[in-house]
Amino acid sequence: MHKFLLMFFFAITLLSCGTDTDAGEFVVGSDYLAVNNKVIMIDTVSVEMSTINFDSLVTSGQSRILVGNYDDPIFGKVKSNSYFQVSGAIYSLNSSGSDTEATNFVFDSIAMILKYDKYYFGDTTKVQTLDIHRLIQKVKPNTDNDSFYNNSALAYNSESLGTISYKPRPLEKDSIVIKMSDTFGSELFQKIKKREVTGFDNFTEYLKGLVIVPSTSNSSSVIGFHAATSKVRLYYSKYQADTEISYFVDFTILDISKQFNSISLDKTGTLLSSLPVSSKALSSSLINKQGFIQSGTGVACRIDFPNIKQLKYISENGAIVNAELVLKAVNNTYTKQYPLADSLAVYVGDNLNRISGSLQNAAGTAVFGILNKKSDEFNENVGYTIPVGNFLQKEMLKQSDSRSSLILTLPGINKTVNRIVLGDQKNLNNKIQLKIYYISY
Repeated sequence: MHKFLLMFFFAITLLSCGTDTDAGEFVVGSDYLAVNNKVIMIDTVSVEMSTINFDSLVTSGQSRILVGNYDDPIFGKVKSNSYFQVSGAIYSLNSSGSDTEATNFVFDSIAMILKYDKYYFGDTTKVQTLDIHRLIQKVKPNTDNDSFYNNSALAYNSESLGTISYKPRPLEKDSIVIKMSDTFGSELFQKIKKREVTGFDNFTEYLKGLVIVPSTSNSSSVIGFHAATSKVRLYYSKYQADTEISYFVDFTILDISKQFNSISLDKTGTLLSSLPVSSKALSSSLINKQGFIQSGTGVACRIDFPNIKQLKYISENGAIVNAELVLKAVNNTYTKQYPLADSLAVYVGDNLNRISGSLQNAAGTAVFGILNKKSDEFNENVGYTIPVGNFLQKEMLKQSDSRSSLILTLPGINKTVNRIVLGDQKNLNNKIQLKIYYISY
């Protein structure tokens, strides 16, 4: 049943402004906002929630090495391998170029230096193990658009070139250093010393690339590192008389488009195990009255308003002047280890989950779901508010039978693994709320 509220002060305020109010395709002029016109608040419109899964997300060119794995109690097993191609600014040792001087250089060690970029998700108090492997396949995408995706992968040698077991300190430390194989380092050193490697082409032919893989024996967190400042550093020395002079050569990721993260989700045994192909949706009624979102793996939440066109029959002349959608995170699904994001990204999609663009207000500005962090004893006020008046006004006035949906994701969808669980309209404690303000004149 509609709740009719005569918003006297609302009308007076609008009258005093002396301006027009934009209601989507319909502009409500001040002449219509007389006190005897009714503004009603409607909170009984049906809202349907479902979960979808994009078939792929572009993860190359994101400037983040994302590595690690963890067992999510709700979503399943999350894992991210990071692939990249390294190259050197120079391919020579620190000498004047004489072969005599070059003979005095000796190999010391080689290491991968990964610079934290302060992103993390999961439990950083537990040990995480990473291994570096050598690619046996060139870093070249299989697609025509030169992009790599979350489901892309390249073949690599099973032998580890370096390993580290560490407790991540992304906010306290600058970097981690992974000591690499002396055999590998010495071989690379000799290639450079003997001038068998002199440029990018023959270097990448020798070393096609590297991949960092988290160990399956432990699982705790996923960590972000700077792609632009991380490097492989080869250390060597020159002995002259009784003096040892130390040098190094760096190999960096010069082409960020050749670095990507392969992010996977094993949903076995979870509510999402029956998640269908990308053009279909899994109704919240089948998964505990909930909708799911996870960055990196392509899990997103879809919102539909099946009866919105019925509002145009309320009166001969009327318009939606404002509407708010409030989504609540389900209690006990977020913690310090799995925190809520500050906002939701909102897109407009069709019945096949194809996105046409971001949700926009009447001014053409992108709209986001903003988190209200003010909590109470039962976390009833913790939720995301999305202004949807402009969108619903357009949907109400559509002449065709087609309907658009809202598709919700998290910021950083291409380079994070954050996730959230939302309650639908029938969820007992964290139900979605829609309030529409409609004026008839």
